[in-house]
Amino acid sequence: MARLAVDPAFVVGSLDRRLFGSFVEHMGRCVYTGIYEPEHPDADDDGFRTDVLALVRELGVTAIRYPGGNFVSNYNWEDGVGPKQDRPRKLDLAWRAIEPNQFGTDEFVAWSRKAGVEPIWAVNLGTRGIQEAVELLSYCNLPAGTELPDRRVANGSKEPHDIRVWCLGNEMDGPWQIGHKTADEYARLAEETANAMRRVDPGLELVACGSSNAGMPTFGDWERTVLERTYDLVDHISLHAYYEPKDGDQASFLAAAEEMDRMITSVVATADHVKALKRSDKEITLSFDEWNVWYQQHFPGELGLDVREVSPLIEDTYTVDDAVVVGSLLITLLRHADRVKIACLAQLVNVIGPIRTEPGGAAWRQTIFHPFALTAQHAGSTVLRTEIAGPEVDTRAYGRVPALWSTATYEESTGEVVLFVVNRGETGTVELEVPLHAFGHLEVTEHLALHDDDRAAVNTAAQPDRVVPRPVDGTGVDSGICRATLPPASWHMIRLSPGGTR
Repeated sequence: MARLAVDPAFVVGSLDRRLFGSFVEHMGRCVYTGIYEPEHPDADDDGFRTDVLALVRELGVTAIRYPGGNFVSNYNWEDGVGPKQDRPRKLDLAWRAIEPNQFGTDEFVAWSRKAGVEPIWAVNLGTRGIQEAVELLSYCNLPAGTELPDRRVANGSKEPHDIRVWCLGNEMDGPWQIGHKTADEYARLAEETANAMRRVDPGLELVACGSSNAGMPTFGDWERTVLERTYDLVDHISLHAYYEPKDGDQASFLAAAEEMDRMITSVVATADHVKALKRSDKEITLSFDEWNVWYQQHFPGELGLDVREVSPLIEDTYTVDDAVVVGSLLITLLRHADRVKIACLAQLVNVIGPIRTEPGGAAWRQTIFHPFALTAQHAGSTVLRTEIAGPEVDTRAYGRVPALWSTATYEESTGEVVLFVVNRGETGTVELEVPLHAFGHLEVTEHLALHDDDRAAVNTAAQPDRVVPRPVDGTGVDSGICRATLPPASWHMIRLSPGGTR
């Protein structure tokens, strides 16, 4: 038996809908034969796959970071604008692939408008720097009347693209990054770039690069060094993290949210340390702009790749367990909604994506699509604190942790409460009780669960709906207490409304 405590008086913070972002990089088949395939029977006049656009809208993505990723650190944005027949074919050093440059800045903005997402842009601080960032920003955001905006108009975009969020490079502490830098080198470059960009467009939101992951030897000290130089010029610091089972340790994998939770807490502490040193009233928030399950054990590394045309790369096929973990990571982001304001599931299509496609063929939802889509659709505007008393599980990586991981949201205008809960245990069903007296009379509107007796089950082009969320019978409210049964390795969304029916 487990008991979940939740009360409208105990608030984490307001939910920034950009927490449901994603990521598109020129890598593998994310762009070409992913979102862009002019020869596809479902392509529109711009070459965008309409079947993928429909799935992106269903996924509920609100913002997308582009064009990288490692790709951006050796990318010349000018190669991807203007008449397509004049654009050069180039070797991308990040993924050792031939980049045809048939999809670039203006195409991505046009695609974003059709998808209904906010574009988030990264600038190249690897092989380029301040001038390139200022010129790209000018091309995108300034009205006609000077050279670069006039070039945009000539390329078919009369109105400014008005991109508000800009990332100052990507994973600059990673030795795999083209133009890799020390903390001091990057901090100075980010400071100068941010200062110049704000002279072009003072109202931007700027994201400084944090460490590439929490396992980096630079983690913590990098964030401190960067923020000491950029604190007054940037709004967010970035975090990146990917999770996978290691050495057959599925119990720790199911509890991977513990690692994400600790990483967020550490970066917040570092940011607040710099705030205190500066005697500042400003609060730096977090952009968790790359996160997902990624089986990196199957990736040969950049230098293990042969130079090639666009072809499949890290197209992981996701299981039930993977979907449960993704659901738990979303719960973690929501639990930190007071400080995490942007988050990007990496990536959107094919490359470790929730959406998969076949060139010239079908598009379908991977298992991880479902917890993301349902959370994006139903999470309310206010995130509430939850506390669970109940069983625990032993993990090799994190010690003894609660079997259940949870968050809750509240929508004041409708009175709807939504519970998101994961049973991280591999064995044993958990009976859950949730006292709801503080909310008045609530009834269960819907209880959906992602769970399967075959935890290795996947979705494919032939069986696209093998794994889907299913309604759960028997969940209800009696005497102000909601009761539900949670099988092992399962993700749940329980919606409760005043006077709701089931």
